[in-house]
Amino acid sequence: MISLGIYEKALPRDISWEKRLLCAKELGFNFVEFSIDESDERLSRLDWSEEKIAEVSQAIVTTGIPLYTMMLSGHRRYPLGSLDPKIRQKSLEIFQKAVILAGKLGIRNIQMAGYDVFYEEKSALTREYYVENLRKCVEIAAAAQITLAIETMDDPFINTLTDIAQFKKQIKSPWLQAYPDLGNLSAWSGDAVPKDLEDHVDLIAAIHLKDTLPVTETSKGKFKNVAFGSGCVDFKGLLKTLKRLGYSGTYTIELWSQETSGDPCQETAQAKQFFDDIFAELEIKQRPVI
Repeated sequence: MISLGIYEKALPRDISWEKRLLCAKELGFNFVEFSIDESDERLSRLDWSEEKIAEVSQAIVTTGIPLYTMMLSGHRRYPLGSLDPKIRQKSLEIFQKAVILAGKLGIRNIQMAGYDVFYEEKSALTREYYVENLRKCVEIAAAAQITLAIETMDDPFINTLTDIAQFKKQIKSPWLQAYPDLGNLSAWSGDAVPKDLEDHVDLIAAIHLKDTLPVTETSKGKFKNVAFGSGCVDFKGLLKTLKRLGYSGTYTIELWSQETSGDPCQETAQAKQFFDDIFAELEIKQRPVI
Protein backbone atom coordinates (compact mmCIF):
# COMPACT_ATOMS: atom_id res chain seq x y z
CA MET A 1 0.00 0.00 0.00
CA ILE A 2 1.07 3.55 -0.69
CA SER A 3 0.23 6.79 1.09
CA LEU A 4 -1.12 9.61 -1.08
CA GLY A 5 -0.64 13.21 -0.02
CA ILE A 6 -1.63 16.61 -1.32
CA TYR A 7 0.49 19.75 -1.54
CA GLU A 8 -0.74 22.48 0.79
CA LYS A 9 -1.12 24.99 -2.07
CA ALA A 10 -3.79 22.80 -3.66
CA LEU A 11 -6.14 23.51 -0.75
CA PRO A 12 -7.99 26.72 0.20
CA ARG A 13 -5.63 29.39 1.49
CA ASP A 14 -7.46 31.51 4.06
CA ILE A 15 -8.77 28.80 6.38
CA SER A 16 -7.56 27.33 9.65
CA TRP A 17 -5.18 24.41 9.71
CA GLU A 18 -7.89 22.20 11.16
CA LYS A 19 -10.19 23.01 8.24
CA ARG A 20 -7.34 22.54 5.74
CA LEU A 21 -6.45 19.11 7.09
CA LEU A 22 -10.11 18.15 7.30
CA CYS A 23 -10.53 19.16 3.65
CA ALA A 24 -7.63 16.89 2.72
CA LYS A 25 -9.19 14.06 4.69
CA GLU A 26 -12.59 14.50 3.04
CA LEU A 27 -10.91 14.44 -0.37
CA GLY A 28 -9.29 11.11 0.51
CA PHE A 29 -5.66 12.03 1.18
CA ASN A 30 -3.44 10.43 3.81
CA PHE A 31 -1.36 13.51 4.55
CA VAL A 32 -0.61 17.12 3.58
CA GLU A 33 2.73 18.49 2.37
CA PHE A 34 3.70 21.65 4.26
CA SER A 35 5.17 24.60 2.33
CA ILE A 36 8.11 26.85 3.17
CA ASP A 37 8.60 28.74 -0.09
CA GLU A 38 10.63 31.87 -0.86
CA SER A 39 7.87 34.33 0.09
CA ASP A 40 8.23 36.38 3.27
CA GLU A 41 4.89 35.01 4.42
CA ARG A 42 5.88 31.36 4.36
CA LEU A 43 9.49 31.92 5.42
CA SER A 44 8.07 33.56 8.55
CA ARG A 45 6.63 30.16 9.52
CA LEU A 46 10.16 29.21 10.53
CA ASP A 47 9.71 31.62 13.45
CA TRP A 48 6.26 30.44 14.53
CA SER A 49 5.50 30.81 18.21
CA GLU A 50 5.04 27.76 20.41
CA GLU A 51 1.34 28.65 20.57
CA LYS A 52 1.00 28.52 16.78
CA ILE A 53 2.90 25.25 16.60
CA ALA A 54 0.61 23.83 19.30
CA GLU A 55 -2.44 24.95 17.28
CA VAL A 56 -1.26 23.14 14.15
CA SER A 57 -0.24 20.08 16.18
CA GLN A 58 -3.70 19.93 17.72
CA ALA A 59 -5.26 20.15 14.25
CA ILE A 60 -3.21 17.11 13.26
CA VAL A 61 -4.45 15.20 16.30
CA THR A 62 -8.07 16.27 15.81
CA THR A 63 -8.24 15.37 12.10
CA GLY A 64 -5.85 12.44 12.07
CA ILE A 65 -4.13 13.89 9.00
CA PRO A 66 -0.37 14.37 9.49
CA LEU A 67 2.16 16.61 7.79
CA TYR A 68 4.60 13.95 6.58
CA THR A 69 6.69 16.18 4.33
CA MET A 70 7.89 19.78 4.07
CA MET A 71 8.54 21.35 0.66
CA LEU A 72 11.42 23.69 1.45
CA SER A 73 11.74 25.81 -1.68
CA GLY A 74 12.94 28.89 0.22
CA HIS A 75 16.49 28.08 -0.93
CA ARG A 76 15.50 29.30 -4.37
CA ARG A 77 15.78 32.80 -2.89
CA TYR A 78 18.56 31.98 -0.42
CA PRO A 79 20.61 29.26 -2.17
CA LEU A 80 23.30 27.11 -0.58
CA GLY A 81 25.69 27.89 -3.44
CA SER A 82 25.43 31.68 -3.51
CA LEU A 83 28.63 33.68 -3.99
CA ASP A 84 27.40 36.02 -1.25
CA PRO A 85 28.52 34.65 2.15
CA LYS A 86 25.59 36.35 3.89
CA ILE A 87 23.12 34.54 1.65
CA ARG A 88 24.89 31.22 2.23
CA GLN A 89 24.68 31.79 5.96
CA LYS A 90 21.00 32.64 5.62
CA SER A 91 20.45 29.41 3.69
CA LEU A 92 21.93 27.38 6.54
CA GLU A 93 19.87 29.27 9.11
CA ILE A 94 16.73 28.51 7.08
CA PHE A 95 17.53 24.82 7.05
CA GLN A 96 18.34 24.73 10.77
CA LYS A 97 15.00 26.37 11.58
CA ALA A 98 13.20 24.07 9.14
CA VAL A 99 14.57 21.02 10.93
CA ILE A 100 13.50 22.37 14.32
CA LEU A 101 9.99 23.16 13.05
CA ALA A 102 9.72 19.80 11.31
CA GLY A 103 10.58 18.02 14.54
CA LYS A 104 7.90 19.89 16.45
CA LEU A 105 5.22 19.21 13.81
CA GLY A 106 6.10 15.55 13.29
CA ILE A 107 7.39 16.13 9.76
CA ARG A 108 9.87 13.39 8.87
CA ASN A 109 11.03 14.39 5.38
CA ILE A 110 12.27 17.81 4.25
CA GLN A 111 12.23 18.10 0.47
CA MET A 112 15.01 20.49 -0.50
CA ALA A 113 14.90 22.25 -3.86
CA GLY A 114 17.99 21.17 -5.77
CA TYR A 115 19.44 24.53 -6.79
CA ASP A 116 23.06 25.57 -6.37
CA VAL A 117 21.81 29.06 -7.29
CA PHE A 118 18.73 30.22 -9.15
CA TYR A 119 18.87 34.00 -9.57
CA GLU A 120 22.68 34.11 -9.84
CA GLU A 121 24.99 32.84 -12.58
CA LYS A 122 26.05 29.22 -12.12
CA SER A 123 29.71 28.27 -11.98
CA ALA A 124 32.11 25.67 -10.62
CA LEU A 125 32.36 27.80 -7.48
CA THR A 126 28.60 27.91 -6.87
CA ARG A 127 28.62 24.11 -7.18
CA GLU A 128 31.45 23.83 -4.65
CA TYR A 129 29.63 26.05 -2.16
CA TYR A 130 26.50 23.94 -2.71
CA VAL A 131 28.28 20.68 -1.89
CA GLU A 132 29.98 22.25 1.12
CA ASN A 133 26.70 23.51 2.58
CA LEU A 134 24.66 20.47 1.58
CA ARG A 135 27.02 18.43 3.73
CA LYS A 136 26.32 20.75 6.67
CA CYS A 137 22.57 20.45 6.10
CA VAL A 138 22.76 16.66 6.04
CA GLU A 139 24.58 16.72 9.38
CA ILE A 140 21.85 18.96 10.85
CA ALA A 141 19.11 16.67 9.53
CA ALA A 142 20.82 13.50 10.70
CA ALA A 143 21.18 14.80 14.23
CA ALA A 144 17.41 15.31 14.34
CA GLN A 145 16.60 11.96 12.64
CA ILE A 146 14.95 13.77 9.71
CA THR A 147 15.50 12.88 6.06
CA LEU A 148 16.79 15.54 3.67
CA ALA A 149 15.46 14.59 0.23
CA ILE A 150 16.67 16.54 -2.81
CA GLU A 151 14.03 17.20 -5.45
CA THR A 152 14.74 16.84 -9.17
CA MET A 153 14.10 20.34 -10.41
CA ASP A 154 12.96 22.63 -13.22
CA ASP A 155 16.65 23.55 -13.48
CA PRO A 156 19.59 21.81 -15.19
CA PHE A 157 21.69 21.66 -12.01
CA ILE A 158 19.79 18.67 -10.60
CA ASN A 159 17.19 17.28 -12.98
CA THR A 160 17.74 13.50 -12.74
CA LEU A 161 18.19 10.90 -10.03
CA THR A 162 21.62 10.28 -11.52
CA ASP A 163 22.54 13.86 -10.54
CA ILE A 164 21.46 13.21 -6.96
CA ALA A 165 23.40 9.94 -6.90
CA GLN A 166 26.53 11.91 -7.76
CA PHE A 167 26.13 13.97 -4.58
CA LYS A 168 25.38 10.82 -2.59
CA LYS A 169 28.80 9.51 -3.63
CA GLN A 170 30.35 12.50 -1.88
CA ILE A 171 28.04 12.71 1.13
CA LYS A 172 27.47 9.17 2.34
CA SER A 173 24.55 9.37 4.72
CA PRO A 174 21.24 7.49 5.03
CA TRP A 175 19.67 10.86 5.84
CA LEU A 176 20.38 12.20 2.33
CA GLN A 177 17.92 10.84 -0.22
CA ALA A 178 15.98 11.83 -3.34
CA TYR A 179 12.50 13.26 -3.88
CA PRO A 180 11.94 12.87 -7.64
CA ASP A 181 9.23 14.84 -9.39
CA LEU A 182 7.88 12.69 -12.23
CA GLY A 183 6.93 15.83 -14.13
CA ASN A 184 10.35 17.44 -13.90
CA LEU A 185 12.09 14.17 -14.76
CA SER A 186 9.89 13.70 -17.82
CA ALA A 187 10.27 17.26 -19.07
CA TRP A 188 14.05 16.88 -19.19
CA SER A 189 14.61 13.18 -19.87
CA GLY A 190 11.55 11.83 -21.67
CA ASP A 191 11.96 8.15 -22.51
CA ALA A 192 15.07 7.89 -20.30
CA VAL A 193 13.07 8.30 -17.07
CA PRO A 194 12.29 4.57 -16.53
CA LYS A 195 16.00 3.68 -16.57
CA ASP A 196 16.78 6.55 -14.18
CA LEU A 197 14.17 5.12 -11.79
CA GLU A 198 15.53 1.59 -12.20
CA ASP A 199 19.11 2.69 -11.52
CA HIS A 200 18.31 4.73 -8.43
CA VAL A 201 15.04 3.53 -6.87
CA ASP A 202 16.99 2.84 -3.66
CA LEU A 203 17.45 6.61 -3.22
CA ILE A 204 13.76 7.52 -3.41
CA ALA A 205 12.18 8.72 -0.16
CA ALA A 206 9.03 10.24 -1.72
CA ILE A 207 7.64 11.16 -5.14
CA HIS A 208 5.85 14.18 -6.58
CA LEU A 209 3.07 13.70 -9.12
CA LYS A 210 2.89 16.63 -11.54
CA ASP A 211 2.44 17.02 -15.30
CA THR A 212 4.76 19.13 -17.45
CA LEU A 213 5.58 20.11 -21.01
CA PRO A 214 8.97 18.96 -22.35
CA VAL A 215 12.17 20.93 -22.71
CA THR A 216 13.17 20.94 -26.38
CA GLU A 217 15.52 22.81 -28.68
CA THR A 218 12.78 25.37 -29.26
CA SER A 219 11.02 25.36 -25.89
CA LYS A 220 12.03 25.87 -22.26
CA GLY A 221 9.20 23.53 -21.28
CA LYS A 222 6.53 24.22 -18.70
CA PHE A 223 6.90 23.01 -15.14
CA LYS A 224 3.84 24.38 -13.41
CA ASN A 225 0.06 24.43 -13.89
CA VAL A 226 -0.10 21.82 -16.66
CA ALA A 227 -3.39 19.92 -16.43
CA PHE A 228 -2.97 16.23 -15.60
CA GLY A 229 -3.13 14.17 -18.76
CA SER A 230 -2.32 17.08 -21.09
CA GLY A 231 1.46 17.05 -20.65
CA CYS A 232 4.36 14.77 -21.43
CA VAL A 233 4.33 12.52 -18.35
CA ASP A 234 3.49 8.86 -18.96
CA PHE A 235 2.00 8.41 -15.48
CA LYS A 236 0.65 4.94 -16.17
CA GLY A 237 3.98 3.69 -17.48
CA LEU A 238 6.10 5.28 -14.76
CA LEU A 239 3.82 4.17 -11.94
CA LYS A 240 3.85 0.64 -13.34
CA THR A 241 7.66 0.81 -13.38
CA LEU A 242 7.74 1.95 -9.77
CA LYS A 243 5.35 -0.81 -8.75
CA ARG A 244 7.58 -3.41 -10.45
CA LEU A 245 10.59 -1.98 -8.63
CA GLY A 246 8.83 -2.41 -5.29
CA TYR A 247 8.40 1.27 -4.46
CA SER A 248 5.80 1.60 -1.72
CA GLY A 249 6.60 5.02 -0.32
CA THR A 250 4.56 8.21 -0.46
CA TYR A 251 3.22 10.04 -3.48
CA THR A 252 2.19 13.69 -3.31
CA ILE A 253 -0.01 15.38 -5.90
CA GLU A 254 1.46 18.82 -6.61
CA LEU A 255 -1.09 21.49 -7.46
CA TRP A 256 -1.36 25.26 -6.98
CA SER A 257 -5.18 25.37 -6.99
CA GLN A 258 -5.39 28.02 -4.26
CA GLU A 259 -3.57 30.38 -6.64
CA THR A 260 -5.31 29.43 -9.89
CA SER A 261 -8.83 28.15 -9.16
CA GLY A 262 -12.01 29.66 -7.81
CA ASP A 263 -12.81 26.23 -6.37
CA PRO A 264 -9.52 24.62 -5.28
CA CYS A 265 -11.22 21.67 -3.58
CA GLN A 266 -13.03 20.75 -6.81
CA GLU A 267 -9.86 20.98 -8.89
CA THR A 268 -8.01 18.90 -6.30
CA ALA A 269 -10.79 16.29 -6.29
CA GLN A 270 -10.49 16.00 -10.08
CA ALA A 271 -6.73 15.50 -9.82
CA LYS A 272 -7.20 12.79 -7.22
CA GLN A 273 -9.74 11.00 -9.42
CA PHE A 274 -7.22 11.09 -12.27
CA PHE A 275 -4.76 9.12 -10.15
CA ASP A 276 -7.39 6.94 -8.49
CA ASP A 277 -8.28 5.64 -11.94
CA ILE A 278 -4.63 4.87 -12.76
CA PHE A 279 -4.04 3.24 -9.36
CA ALA A 280 -7.11 1.05 -9.85
CA GLU A 281 -5.96 -0.09 -13.29
CA LEU A 282 -2.45 -0.86 -12.03
CA GLU A 283 -3.72 -2.42 -8.79
CA ILE A 284 -1.82 0.06 -6.65
CA LYS A 285 -3.64 0.30 -3.34
CA GLN A 286 -3.78 3.45 -1.22
CA ARG A 287 -3.69 3.15 2.54
CA PRO A 288 -7.18 3.76 3.97
CA VAL A 289 -7.94 7.27 5.25
CA ILE A 290 -9.32 6.86 8.76
